[in-house]
Amino acid sequence: MLLTLLITSVNAFSQTKDIVVPEEILAKAKEWTSALNLTDGTKKSAVENVIAVHLTTIRDWHNDHPSSTVPDGINPVTGNKLSDLDKQIIADSAMPSTVHQLLMDGLKKNLTPEQIETILDKYTIGKVDFTMKGYKAIVLDLTADEEAKILAFLKQAREQAVDYKNMKQISAIFEIYKTKSEQMLNNNGRSWRALYSAYTKKIKEEKAKTKQ
Repeated sequence: MLLTLLITSVNAFSQTKDIVVPEEILAKAKEWTSALNLTDGTKKSAVENVIAVHLTTIRDWHNDHPSSTVPDGINPVTGNKLSDLDKQIIADSAMPSTVHQLLMDGLKKNLTPEQIETILDKYTIGKVDFTMKGYKAIVLDLTADEEAKILAFLKQAREQAVDYKNMKQISAIFEIYKTKSEQMLNNNGRSWRALYSAYTKKIKEEKAKTKQ
């Protein structure tokens, strides 16, 4: 059974579009919303619906705009030939901004900032917290200012990444902001390459000891 919602403001493919939400997407929206333990039934239903519509819309856009719709070319930053993942991200990034805005407006209307973060973490499988812990493990003397800037970058990545269909794309979006974070550390007089090399060496040594 499919849930059909008439969303006149999505405007992703036409002025008026029937959003047909598959059961598995509705189930995911309900699962994510249940983590909030909402007691207001109206708000709970509204949040479930806005997530379900958003997930379905990005799926439909992705399926209707495969990487093959993007011409071969090069990455203007690296000069490397565009990969299939590059082209898919380009195709998906052309989705109207109203799709993202409708999601965020719907969440802000019904949830607290903390609850919104919980939902965005569901979309991105907690990559903000996971990545932040990684930076703290690699840069042992990370300052409060550096931590705040990195966290801001990662939250930017998270909000942007929710509009992409799969984890490869989501991870690629996070890589953009991880690069910004590492450039910031370099600009602060650190050597990200040296810090990361020291960290990986330490991990290898610890693994070697456990095998002895």
